[in-house]
Order: sequence, then structure tokens, then C-alpha cells
Amino acid sequence: QVQLVESGGGLVQAGGSLRLSCVVSGRTFSRYAMAWFRQAPGKEREFVAAINWTGGSTYYADSVKGRFTNSRDNAKNTVYLQMNSLKPEDTAVYYCAADFSFRVVTTTPAHWGQGTQVTVSS
Repeated sequence: QVQLVESGGGLVQAGGSLRLSCVVSGRTFSRYAMAWFRQAPGKEREFVAAINWTGGSTYYADSVKGRFTNSRDNAKNTVYLQMNSLKPEDTAVYYCAADFSFRVVTTTPAHWGQGTQVTVSS
């Protein structure tokens, strides 16, 4: 069973930065494409960023492009989301997700974490 555990959320002022981490259990981490989604209060969950199993390909939602960076360390079974120039509209619960398919991980990944709250104050 794959387990994903996010950390690194918190409260930050607009313009600030946070780095989210997601640790994945199991020995097959390096085979998974990974993604980040977020859900703001009263809104549907939306895709944020994805990274393929090697880390050589990344994909971002337009709303975070140029501000967020997705990376991974396969030796540590960990994926990261560096978030810079944060805006109040980035406030949401952020979820880590995994799937063997880079295409599928951006839409309906098979595995999800529990989420971590990010709050950006104005």
C-alpha cells in the first residue's frame, strides 16, 4: 500500500515562500509520476504541478507557472513544491498525489495524501 504524507504548510504573508514536502512509502517511488493539487474553501480541487518519474519533465498550472517549482529526490522518496511569491489566492489545502502515468497523475491519480494547509495573508 502506497502512503503519501505531506508537510511544510503554514501561514505566510503575501510575497513570502513555503516549501512543501511529500514523503512516499514503499520501494517503487522512483516509478511514480507525482503531482500536487489544491483545494480552496468552497472550490473544487485543482491541479497545481506534476513531475515525471525521473524529474526531467514538469508541468504547471498557468496560475502558478514561474512562481512554483516541483522537484523530487528519489533517494529520499520525497517530492517537493517550492512556492515563491505567494498570493492570498494560493490559500488552500495542498495534496500530494502519485500515479504510474505522467498523463493520468495530472487528472485522476491513484494515490493521495491527506493534505497540508497553506494560508497566505494579505
